[in-house]
Amino acid sequence: MRILIAEDDLTSRTMLIAIVKKWGYEPVAVSDGEAAWEVLRKDDAPQLAIIDWNMPVLDGLDLCKRLRKIDTPDPPYIIFLTSRSEKDCIVEALESGANDYIIKPYDNEELWARVRVGQRMIEMQTATNNAKKALAHEATHDPLTGILNRRAILDSLQKEISRAMRQGTLLSIGLCDIDHFKLVNDRYGHQTGDEVLRGFVSTIQDSLREYDLIGRYGGEEFLIVAPGASGSEEVIYERLLTRVAGQGIATRSGTVSITVSIGVVELRGTTTLDELLTDADSALYRAKNEGRNRVSYA
Repeated sequence: MRILIAEDDLTSRTMLIAIVKKWGYEPVAVSDGEAAWEVLRKDDAPQLAIIDWNMPVLDGLDLCKRLRKIDTPDPPYIIFLTSRSEKDCIVEALESGANDYIIKPYDNEELWARVRVGQRMIEMQTATNNAKKALAHEATHDPLTGILNRRAILDSLQKEISRAMRQGTLLSIGLCDIDHFKLVNDRYGHQTGDEVLRGFVSTIQDSLREYDLIGRYGGEEFLIVAPGASGSEEVIYERLLTRVAGQGIATRSGTVSITVSIGVVELRGTTTLDELLTDADSALYRAKNEGRNRVSYA
């Protein structure tokens, strides 16, 4: 773990560097508060900081206040190490956002213990943040294919509709349904069917632009959201159709070939999300009635 040492006194800074290295940490040393601020603003900033109160340019108290204004799930753990022993100073430092306060001259073993407490707090904070990210991902993604689930893709579509209407930009959606997917499950089994779904998604993703969105709408139906696609939506969706039909999917049962029907609709005027989906569903129904393996435009 890296530890920032912000101390303007050369002797004190040198001693802290040596101690931190002895404990197995990697010190990052600076001599003033402004330099400490620049280090802690970086993406790879040390997660623990030992800072002095009295420093040039920017003192420790103001540095701490500035850091606590940053909205981040991973704030640095700050230990004040200063000769100010007055109770008012201790209270002021802790209220400014410091996590701990040690008065000089300090005992090395006590400082080591305080650093260990900080490390444990950082590890707990990291574990909590990782758990939150995992739960957030689970709540918004389809567990089988790894893409956005129905709720998340509809939420994203609503945002794109609002953006397109606000900015006067273009938007199209494509409702995709794998043709005769039930026959795949009946013939090869549901495990092979799951592999076909994952392979289909992979094929689609390889054909989309980086800012296009795809989500599982339900069963073997998938929704594509393509911002700014008017005039080029035929190229986008016809390309998807061709890729799916021309590329077999490797499964435990061998290569399985599939086709897809797509209903496409473009956002016009003040169309609502429900109206857009209804039109896309009608276009998809028409594509299936006309023989499947085709794109139908609303």
